[in-house]
Amino acid sequence: MSDQRDAAGVAAFSICEALLLALQDRNLLPEREIVGILRDAAATHENAQDPEDERKLHGAAAKLINEIIIGGNLSRRS
Repeated sequence: MSDQRDAAGVAAFSICEALLLALQDRNLLPEREIVGILRDAAATHENAQDPEDERKLHGAAAKLINEIIIGGNLSRRS
């Protein structure tokens, strides 16, 4: 079951990343708004009130999102 959850998370991340890149490429959302979306997502995970084991997952998700923000750009995948 954990492998399915990991696969679902990776798939969701890839889909969201592709959507954000497409919105930016087509000048539908400026980078500052995309960063705002990412900050909101990170804050949601940072403020999660789930049980301890789930908070660790939320913390890891927030860290990943913040690393994307600090990197200054979403990664381009070929």
